[in-house]
Formats: sequence, C-alpha cells, structure tokens
Amino acid sequence: MKREFLYTIFGVAMLAMASCTTDNTTQSAVENRPESENAYIKGELLVKFSPEVVEILENVGLTRGGELTRSGVPTLDEVVEIVGGCHIERLFPIDEANEARTRANGLHRWFVIRFDKEMSTAAVAARFATLGEVQKVDFNRTIKRAYNTKATPLSVERLQSLTSATRTATADPLFTEQWNLANRGDKFNKGKIKKSVAGADVQCEGAWQRSRGDKSVVVAVLDEGIFIEHPDLKDNIWINEDEFARSDKDNDNNGYKGDINGYNFVYDSGVITWNNVLDSGHGTHVAGVISAVNNNGYGISSIAGGDGTKESGVKIMVCQIFSGNTATSLLSTVRAIKYAADNGAVVLQCSWGYVSPVANVYDWGEVGFASEEEWEKGSPLEKDALEYFTHNAGSPNGAIEGGIAIFAGGNESAAAAGFPGAAEGYVSVAATAADFTPAVYTNYGPGTTISAPGGDQDYYFEYFDQEHNYGEEGCILSTLPNHISPSGYGYMEGTSMACPHVSGVAALAISYATQLRRHLTASELYKLMHETATPIDQYMTGKKQYYRYVADLGAIQPMNFSLAPYKGQMGAGQVNAAELLAKIAGAGCEMRFPNISVALDGCVVEAPSRYFIEAKNAEILIEIANNNIASCEILEGGKIAFKGLKIGSTSAKIKILNNNTPLVEQLFGITVRPSTNDNGWL
Repeated sequence: MKREFLYTIFGVAMLAMASCTTDNTTQSAVENRPESENAYIKGELLVKFSPEVVEILENVGLTRGGELTRSGVPTLDEVVEIVGGCHIERLFPIDEANEARTRANGLHRWFVIRFDKEMSTAAVAARFATLGEVQKVDFNRTIKRAYNTKATPLSVERLQSLTSATRTATADPLFTEQWNLANRGDKFNKGKIKKSVAGADVQCEGAWQRSRGDKSVVVAVLDEGIFIEHPDLKDNIWINEDEFARSDKDNDNNGYKGDINGYNFVYDSGVITWNNVLDSGHGTHVAGVISAVNNNGYGISSIAGGDGTKESGVKIMVCQIFSGNTATSLLSTVRAIKYAADNGAVVLQCSWGYVSPVANVYDWGEVGFASEEEWEKGSPLEKDALEYFTHNAGSPNGAIEGGIAIFAGGNESAAAAGFPGAAEGYVSVAATAADFTPAVYTNYGPGTTISAPGGDQDYYFEYFDQEHNYGEEGCILSTLPNHISPSGYGYMEGTSMACPHVSGVAALAISYATQLRRHLTASELYKLMHETATPIDQYMTGKKQYYRYVADLGAIQPMNFSLAPYKGQMGAGQVNAAELLAKIAGAGCEMRFPNISVALDGCVVEAPSRYFIEAKNAEILIEIANNNIASCEILEGGKIAFKGLKIGSTSAKIKILNNNTPLVEQLFGITVRPSTNDNGWL
C-alpha cells in the first residue's frame, strides 16, 4: 500500500510533569507529544499565551520576532532564565486586511519559541505547560512523506497517438482515457470478467450542463509545488494581482513577499518550486484533476477547468508544503492553511494526514490519533488553524460562507480514516476503482465522509501489456511536470488522488452558486454533498481479487479480500457532481448587497452584478440616507464607487431597475472609519 503524504507521529507517550494550575488542554497537549524526538523539530515550541501576556509582548515589539530575556511576567521569566533566553516571534505574520478576525479567533496569541537545540524540547514544554499564562503548547512536528510516490509517465508516442485518433465533446483528446470523469463501462472488461461499471465516475458531464467552473472560485492546494507553466494549467493558476513575482517587498501587506501565485512555505519564499530531482509531481497531478484547462484542444479534461473562455475555470492557489524529500513542519502547514483563508481560497485540498489509528503497526511502524478528542488535545494548533479556515474563508456576502477542508482518507487498508480529515466538520475521502469497489489500499469506516475515484493498479494488473505500463491502467491520468514526464501527463493512484476529485466537485458547486447568485454556508454545502452522493453499497458483495506487484519480480499470486466489511463504511457513497449541482438552485438563499466600510477620504468600488443577475445591463440607483457621511458614483460597467466624507455610519438603499420597474431593492449600511486599518496594532 502507498501513502503519498502523511505526518510522522509515533504514538503517544506520557510525560511526567510537576503539578500545575494550567488547564487540561495545555496539560494534554504536552502529554500527547510525539514519542520520538525525530518526530518534531528540536529547540522549537509553539505556544499560545493568555491575552495579558500577548499585550506585554506587543508593547515591547516582539510580535515580529526578537530575543526574549525578560518579559515582565514573573512565572514566564523563570522559564526564560532556565532556558537561558530564547527567540520569540508571532506564529502567524500580520496581514493588515485580516488582522481583526485573526485576533477575534485568537490566532495572534500563538508564538514560536526557539531555544538551544541541546536542551530537551519535551522538558522545556513541560515547564511552559505549568504556567497559568500559557493556554496551549504544541510541538513543531516534522511532516514528511512515508514513501517516494512514483508517477507513471504517459509516453510522448502514446500522447501523439491518442491526440491524432481522438476527438471529444470537450475538445481535450485525453478525455476518453479519463474513466474517473466519464465512465462508459467499456474499459477493463476481459471475457466474463468485468471491472468497470458505466457511471462509476464523478458525474461531470451532467454537471457541466450547469457550470464548468467560475474564475472567482479559488482552491488552495497544500502539496508539493505546482508546475505553474504547464500549458494545461497556467491559465487557471491563481494570481495575486497586488504582488510582483520574486519581489523582496510585501507589496500587499499580507505578511508574505512576492506571493504572486501562492507561497512556498517550505523555504519561506514566494518562488514556487516543482523541479527538485526528488519531487514526485504530486502537486501538479492534483491540480490537473481539479482545474486543468478544458476545451483547449490538447491534453486532459478536469472537473472545474472551465470551457476555454477567460471567465471560466476555478483557480488553483499554490500552497507548497513539500519539496523533494525535504521534511516540512506543522508550523509551515498551519501558516499555509491560514494564508489560504486570508487570500481568497474557499476549498482546502489536503492530500496528507496522520496514519489511521487502526493501521497495521507491523507494516506502518506507527499509528495516528485514536479519536477526535485525542487529536484536538494532541494537535491544538492544527485544530485552531483549520477552524479558522472553515469559519472564515469565503464571505457572508458571496456564494460560500466558510471554507471546505478536504483530506485524503489514507492508504493503509485500515478500517478507520486518519485525522484531521476524520474529525467532524471536515471531509475525508476514500478511494474507489472503476466499478465502484473500494481500492485495495483505501482506508474506510469511522471518519470516512465520501468516496471518489482514486485508481487501483493492483486490481487492474492483468490489463497491462506491451502498450500499457504497470501503474497506468486503472489509475488516474493527470498533468505532470515535464522533468517527470516529457509528455506532461501521467498516472498516479491513492486516496490523495480521490481527494482532488471531491475538491473539484465542491469548487464546481460553488461556481454554480456564484453564477446563480446563491449564498450557502460551508455546512450547507457539506450536507448537500453528503445527500447527493451515489449509493455504492450494492457493490460491496463477494470478494475482490487483485495482484500484489513487486519490482523485478512482477505479479505475485492473486490475492483477494472480502467486500462485505466495506458495506456502509465508504462514507455517504461516491461524490456526484451532477446531483449536487442540481440541488444548488434551491439551496441557501439569495445573495445580498454587502455593507460598505470605507476610509475617510478613501474609496471602495463594488460591482452589483456580483450579487444580482438582474444588475447586468440594468439601471442602478443608490440612495444614501446621510449624504454628509458618504457619497457614491456609478462607474462604467455598472460598478459603484463609494467615498468616505465624514466619520460615522448611514443606511443606504440599492435599486436595480428595468424600464423604471424595480427588479431588486435592498437596504445596506455604509460605515466611514478614520482608516481601513485603524485597529491600533498596525
């Protein structure tokens, strides 16, 4: 079994500690530290302080980093003296536009503390945990891949052959090879043996009749770096319009320099990398499943890659947390999660997680958190960051309020999904083959939310021949960097391939809501995705035969497993884009024009067409109750410029008219502040 990305966590060890007055959360976080010191970065701790301590640290200017020898808090200073001084900095960089909600969610109280690596990190953590001023302590866990994932390239010769022989409705010549998107039931059938079922896909074709993906919808891919110049991807890569490539300045004041397509959290740089000799191409492959450009005459199709026009196709934000075989950390990962929420992403694509708590220890050498409670106590920073994303991504005025965090369920063939995906409120994805049966490697059972195609090369081994390589038939075809595959395309499998199918479907649903000007909460979309899944329990009968493949030896004798234990354990069923989009029109509520916040003497521009279909090519009127506080001007293209004249608030009304007949009439508020960033901490 392969698991592309997972945390290295070596069980739970109880740490003897002195009696203390701190709460159970802080105590449990230290008790649930990784057992091996190789599982976390030495000389570093992640600490959440009380508001009073944070105020002191802010007053002495330590939020942006510096040496801490004395804090003015007696109990904290005792620990600092024992450590011998330490470097301390705020964990999440200050993002001016989002500082208010960062503070409201308490994320400004997380700090990174660095000290001498020769000291016992566990012992220092124990001392901090005894302090009443410390609310939570976490270890900066090492995050790495358990295996080097291997892509199977599509040969240039075969690409040319398929391109010349195939024309499809999507104008993407490789679409006929993508059973995961459109399964006709005519693949993988030899004689009486049928290993494909018509419709055992994600039902893209029905969904595409409603939406092909909207460019305003952003999916953050937390993975290896993405080959952003891939010809089938580059037009759908997110662009931060306020930044400049390779800039050494933070031009948009979001805390990250040069983040024009996202950010490289491995090397703390705006430069995305994908061509490390040890890179697997996984991030590029995931991105292609979600939003390779459709209808462009070459390559593959994707779930939400648009129709070839500029306004279509969801955007991919690159949040790089892996590079080659370089291990990254919990610190980098949580920063990526918050960055995604603060910079416009509404779907978090996460093909990583902890090993299943019931995985075979002999095979995996480790197990993950045994329960949601244990995960919450053992990884409090990760929980805080994910809650920030699910509660703060999106907009109360847009198509989605809150974010959807989607995780690979795990590849240990274990009867429980791994955390954090298995926790309530997140999506954990199991993998299926082309006949709806569970992939031989997939996790299932408790914590599993939904299923999606993930590939199953061992199941389809008998279909490999001189034309098709092992790792090709029955796997997922998508984009790859050209140093891994000269053709730019190739195959992978895993729950980490099933995961982007669900991310793509979620993004497509949000796109359709955007087009209809419908507003949903993340929990409403989560529920709809669950309710509209294709039932697959009827396929959980009998036994599934497959071949175990060993390099240089080939296939070992056939093996099999019973399907009965998977019945009712693959989540709600297989994700169904067509059924999900059909439900969007009647879900949620109509969008509303937002309340306006503008700086004194400043200007804010809004487009009513973002909120009302009726606003296109219609007359727009704005009535402001107090014209001394704010004014407005209708601009070309139907946009409205609001100007702040005097500090205060006023009500206002927007009217959209057609031949003097009101189509829309709504109240909203305008607030004029001394500055848009007048919160004192900036």
